[in-house]
Amino acid sequence: MHTRIGEDLLIGGQHHRLAYFTTPDSLVKVARYFHGFWTKQGYPVVVNGDLQREAVVSAFFTREGLQRAVVLRTHLGKTVGFTVLKDLWLYEKPASAGSHFIQVEGALFSADVGSRDAAGGSLHRTQVVERGLDTVRQELAARFTAAGYVPVRESGSRLDGQRTLVLEYARGAEQLLTTLVELAPSRVAISQAWVGTDRPDGMPNADAVRQAREGTP
Repeated sequence: MHTRIGEDLLIGGQHHRLAYFTTPDSLVKVARYFHGFWTKQGYPVVVNGDLQREAVVSAFFTREGLQRAVVLRTHLGKTVGFTVLKDLWLYEKPASAGSHFIQVEGALFSADVGSRDAAGGSLHRTQVVERGLDTVRQELAARFTAAGYVPVRESGSRLDGQRTLVLEYARGAEQLLTTLVELAPSRVAISQAWVGTDRPDGMPNADAVRQAREGTP
């Protein structure tokens, strides 16, 4: 049985649906099942991985314009599978991401992922920039304030020797969580997660959203 993971995801402008399952069957047996099942239906099938610890089986439904894939890993004596359904023909320009995130200039890498449901939506942006962590933090704080965001919480720590900062901001029915990780003295990874919904209980921090809506500190 497959368990759905969230709602539709928008990755690079293309729609994806994700699910997962676990089974006591071996990874090889599961991979062979999907390979045989899709092959019998007449679809081109590709298999990658060592077929011991990991494997990916992909099929291309050319007539329907879909790609189906299952990513398999072994864990605690079981096989864990993540299934992905990707629409190859439907493209939706992810224009909304730019209006919610605080753009950091000069990024070496940038990628956006979005999801949505009836109650609201979420967006995720990952970037890598060539600047120091404190410089990036000051730049973001100034831009958050200019964009009307209210600071909620800031925390810092070290993970495997790397400095990490977490910045939480709210603006009306929106929350923006930004994580900064120092990859090197002059290189920082930025992960931003934006959540917007009309339901306060749908937010990661309902109190922060309520206070931001009411304009209270």
